[in-house]
Amino acid sequence: MAINIYNTLTRRKEPFQPLEEGKVKMYVCGPTVYNYIHIGNARPAIVFDTVRRYFEYRGYDVHYVLNFTDVDDKLIKAANEMGEGVTDIANRFITAYKEDVGALGVKEAVDHPRVTENMDEIISFINGLVEKGYAYEAGGDVYFRTRSFDNYGKLSQQSVDELQSGARIEVGDKKEDPLDFTLWKEAKDGEISWDSPWGGGRPGWHIECSAMAKKYLGETIDIHAGGQDLTFPHHENEIAQSEAHNGQSFAKYWMHNGYINIDNEKMSKSLGNFILAHDLVKKHDPQVIRFFMLSVQYRHPINFSDELLKGAKSSFDRIKNAYENIKHRKQTSLSLDDGQSAWITKIDGFKEQFIKEMDDDFNTANAISVLFDLTKNANLYLQEQQTHHKVLEAFERTFEELTRVLGLELVVQDELLDEEVDALIEERKQARKDRNFERADQIRDELKDKNIILEDTSQGTRWKRG
Repeated sequence: MAINIYNTLTRRKEPFQPLEEGKVKMYVCGPTVYNYIHIGNARPAIVFDTVRRYFEYRGYDVHYVLNFTDVDDKLIKAANEMGEGVTDIANRFITAYKEDVGALGVKEAVDHPRVTENMDEIISFINGLVEKGYAYEAGGDVYFRTRSFDNYGKLSQQSVDELQSGARIEVGDKKEDPLDFTLWKEAKDGEISWDSPWGGGRPGWHIECSAMAKKYLGETIDIHAGGQDLTFPHHENEIAQSEAHNGQSFAKYWMHNGYINIDNEKMSKSLGNFILAHDLVKKHDPQVIRFFMLSVQYRHPINFSDELLKGAKSSFDRIKNAYENIKHRKQTSLSLDDGQSAWITKIDGFKEQFIKEMDDDFNTANAISVLFDLTKNANLYLQEQQTHHKVLEAFERTFEELTRVLGLELVVQDELLDEEVDALIEERKQARKDRNFERADQIRDELKDKNIILEDTSQGTRWKRG
C-alpha cells in the first residue's frame, strides 16, 4: 500500500514516490528563537515528528532537518531589551525549544542547522541569484525580482498581478518593484552583521531555508513542511529562490498543518489567549497534550481549551488502562488453544486498519479511533472467564507498536503486588475496627490511585484491578 500525501502545491492527495528508493528527505521550518514557543509552534513539531515516525515505521530512512532562525529583527530587538547578545538569546531558547518539544515526545532532528552557522552558504546562494539576474543590489540591500520568476504564486495559487505588497514583504524606495522581497539586509549601526559582497548585513528571512535545504538535503527534496501561515509568503518565496537558483523543482510534496484556536478564538497576544508550550508542559501531562494534538487530522484547525484537554486525558487513560490490565492478566493466563486463533486474526486486523488510516495523509484522528476499537476489544476479552497468554501478548504488542508510531508512551503505573494489596486491606480493616475512618478512607484512595477497586461485601472486602 502506498502512503498518500495531500500536496499543497497541487491541492490533492498524491501517492508518495521518493526521489531515492527507501529514503525521505524532509525539511521542516523551525522557530525563530527569540522566546519560548507557543502551542501553535508545538503543533507542527508534533505533527511532522509523527509523519517522520510513520515513514520510519514503514521502513524508510528519513533525513529530517529542522532549522533554527537565530538572527533576525525579533532576536535583535529581544537582545536590546534584555541587554544580552543575540547569540546568547538564541542559545537559551534553542535549549528551551529542545526541552519543551522533547517533553512532548518529539525526536531530535538529524540536523538542526542555524542561520549563523551557514552564513557562507547563504551569501553564496544570494550571489548566485544576482549573477543569474534574479536578484539585484540596491544601497546595501539585495532583493529578489519577483516578476522574473515565471511561476511565482503557484503554491498559494495567486498570480503576481493579484498580489498586494505588505505583510512580511517589505516596501521600500530601494526596490524596483513593491513585490520584490529582501535577500540581504544592510546592517544598522550597532547591529550584528556579516561581511558580504554588498557590505555588512544579515540574511532576509526567506533565503535561509533555501540555502540550508540545499546544503543538507540537496537541490530537490521530497517533503517541505510547516505551519499553514508559512504558505505565503515564506514558502512561496523559497520556491522562487530555490528553483531560480538551482534550475529544478525544489520540493515534490508540500505539507502544511492547520491553525490552533483558543476557546474558539484565534490565538493572539492582543486577546490575552497566548499560551506558551513551556508553561503548558508544566501544567499538564505532555503525553496528553500530544494525544490531544493528534486527535484532529493535521490539516484541520484544532480548538484548544482546558476542558478539551481534560477530555483527551480521560480518553488516553482508557487506552492506557486497557494496556495495563492486559499486562497484568498475562501473569495468570493460560496457554493458547485452537479456539483463540480468531482473536489473533482480529487483533491483526486492527493493525491493518491503523496502517490504512495513516496511509491516508497521516490521519492520526482515525488512527486513534482504531486504538479505541482495540481498547474496547481488549476490555471485552478481559471479561472472559479464561484468557490465553498468546492473545494477551498480541494485544500488548499491538498497543505498544501502534502507540509508538504516534509517539505516545503507555507507561505502566507502579503496580502493587497482590500481597501488598492484601496487607493494605487488612490495615484498612483494622483502621475501621478502631474507628479510624480517616486512615481507612486514605487507604481506599491510595489503592484507587493504583487502579485497585475495593468492594465491601458481607463476606469481607474484595478487590480487583480496574
